[in-house]
Amino acid sequence: MSAKIDSASLAVKSGCAINLATEVLGDRWSLVVLRDMMFGNFRHFRELLSNNMEGIASNILAARLKHLQEVGLISCAQDPSHKQKLIYSLTEPAIQLVPVMATLGEWGRRHLPVTHELSIRAKLLFEGGPQMWEEFMEELRELHLGRRRVVRAGAGPGVLQRLNDAYLAASKKSRSR
Repeated sequence: MSAKIDSASLAVKSGCAINLATEVLGDRWSLVVLRDMMFGNFRHFRELLSNNMEGIASNILAARLKHLQEVGLISCAQDPSHKQKLIYSLTEPAIQLVPVMATLGEWGRRHLPVTHELSIRAKLLFEGGPQMWEEFMEELRELHLGRRRVVRAGAGPGVLQRLNDAYLAASKKSRSR
């Protein structure tokens, strides 16, 4: 499953893999928008705007969504439940960023002054390793690409649910202190 991003939308300065990845993901807001779509399952402009804890401005969000569409990390379609709403979906290349997000989150957890409740998902995802990452990517493919996944009998809640439950439990614990 190796979908390539269309290089026509990139200002290619070199063929270096790190440089090209930075061209696509190198600004703060692109990763934050992808994070919110992955871990918050926010799919509408208003959800992304109002649930963003870093306070992204609406014009910046609109620009980031446009950029992420242009480089092929998200797609956009009319929301069948509401004529005036658009629904954004992660594409396969964005879904394949899960291991990167897990590793980036763990690096931040180790080296930066994070809070317990906001870093618990990163901790659990990193500790879950490649098996959990693959499970999570399968869930995202179902949510965003409409692909059916096979769920083992007695498997329990999915990765997204487990990560969000851990976040809610950590938030509740920190509020009660």
